[in-house]
Amino acid sequence: MKKVHSIISVAALIFSALLAGCSQPTNSEITTHSPVAFHSSDECHVCGMAITRFPGPKGEAISGNGATRKFCSSAEMLHWWLQPENQVQQMTLYVHDMSRSDWNRPDDAHLINAMQAFYVVAPDMAGSMGTPIASFANKESAALFASDRQTSVMTFEQLKEALLQHQQMMGENHSEDHSMHH
Repeated sequence: MKKVHSIISVAALIFSALLAGCSQPTNSEITTHSPVAFHSSDECHVCGMAITRFPGPKGEAISGNGATRKFCSSAEMLHWWLQPENQVQQMTLYVHDMSRSDWNRPDDAHLINAMQAFYVVAPDMAGSMGTPIASFANKESAALFASDRQTSVMTFEQLKEALLQHQQMMGENHSEDHSMHH
């Protein structure tokens, strides 16, 4: 009987250790930081451009330890985020809510969670590079903006898939796009 009890105790300890090793962090263990304002001295994490010199929504990625990476456009941040090494990091992504901001001077008081935002490709709008991607906190505002451009509204996941498909079809090296900045 003692031997059976010892075997059960050892098995319980091993099982507990295995469970502890496999557990995922809970929401309370993942640190999220509030968005931070953009300043005239900020440079894009990818291309080094002065971020505030250009119109359109900007993006930022804040890690669990508070390290902030800022981007000259929401499109630039999304392209950066698509790189596999960036997706494994615990990051909170933010973009400007363009329903509450002037296109030429996005309001940092209206930065929103990028993964919950709605997106509209805006080829007719000025931006820092490439085709701007407008971001919105609510679908209705995005739909109004999209209807003016005869385009559609996408969620973060839909946009992510569209950008990945575009990159695969074009076989593009995104870093080549930065030659137009310098």
